[in-house]
Amino acid sequence: MPEALLVLADGTVFEGTSIGAEGTADGEVVFNTSMTGYQEMLTDPSYAGQLLTLTYPMIGNYGMDARVEESDRVQPAGLIVREAATFASHIRSTGTLSAFLRSREVVGIEGVDTRSITRRIRRQGVMPGTITTTESAAEAIARLKSFPGYDDVNWVDSVTTRAPYDWNAPSGPARRVALLDGGVKRNIMRSLEARGCAVRVFPANAAASELLDWHPDGVVLSPGPGDPRLLVPMVTEARKLIGRIPILGICLGHQVAAQALGAGTFKLPFGHRGGNHPVQETATGHVTITAQNHGYAVDTDGLSVDACVSHVNLNDQTVEGIALKTEPLITIQYHSEACPGPLDNTDIFDRFMTMIASVAGAIG
Repeated sequence: MPEALLVLADGTVFEGTSIGAEGTADGEVVFNTSMTGYQEMLTDPSYAGQLLTLTYPMIGNYGMDARVEESDRVQPAGLIVREAATFASHIRSTGTLSAFLRSREVVGIEGVDTRSITRRIRRQGVMPGTITTTESAAEAIARLKSFPGYDDVNWVDSVTTRAPYDWNAPSGPARRVALLDGGVKRNIMRSLEARGCAVRVFPANAAASELLDWHPDGVVLSPGPGDPRLLVPMVTEARKLIGRIPILGICLGHQVAAQALGAGTFKLPFGHRGGNHPVQETATGHVTITAQNHGYAVDTDGLSVDACVSHVNLNDQTVEGIALKTEPLITIQYHSEACPGPLDNTDIFDRFMTMIASVAGAIG
């Protein structure tokens, strides 16, 4: 037997070499086209329940640095790469990718044809798979037949905080931002902190009244993993916030807000994951390159007449943002906080702060 196998639900088997812990890792197989940022991706909660395939041929060449991690643990079930660098070349590196995976007890595989995996997913769509160092291909295929569907699991429940916490404590006057955690990345909080905000993070199942009792100036609905159609309670509570306080929805938060406004969602064949997705703002025609990581998109059928599509994806014309015409709400499907990805879109946080200031000025 080879040292490690990647087995897909369609019966395809890839032989490779283990680069992490021994054992098995099961999940929905997805791919990301970014050339850098592997540690940020590994700690991005939006990858919960998935096997992450990185299309760039060598991963790990600049090593690992805890300061860039986006959460407190590795989030994908496993990692798939063409080649893992055997040594790291960066002054801030504290070790290799393989050592990092072993220390976090994450199963990984290298030496497989990631181009072939990506082409298969692009043709057939994302599918379940397993990385195994302990089974034969036949055993793995048999086990995959009972693998629960990714769309049937509420992955947000596995990544959200269990209790509210304060991200920071500014020394002077600050805008108060309540963040509903569906699987937030740290750089969202860093981006808000850099703009003078005091950020309190709330569990995904927090009631709207709990957020409002903290008397925030604005609310952020965070990114996160899984099918947004399973988040009915979160959508219900988000609906109670609309019109009462400025809201910014990012990625999953965009989908939650859209559902609260009457829209639907659907699953994309293989998702948008990478740092090179062109998005156009409908009002200005301005195009930016965005970082994205999502497998679902908004269906505008049923969307409130008070809402409009503010951004579209130029690759497939899917909805990349919505806004209310009369209330302070804006959403984006892409990641304004990047990490990894381009910094073209950090101004969405500035727009959110302007929206907060405008509402505060109108009240005061």
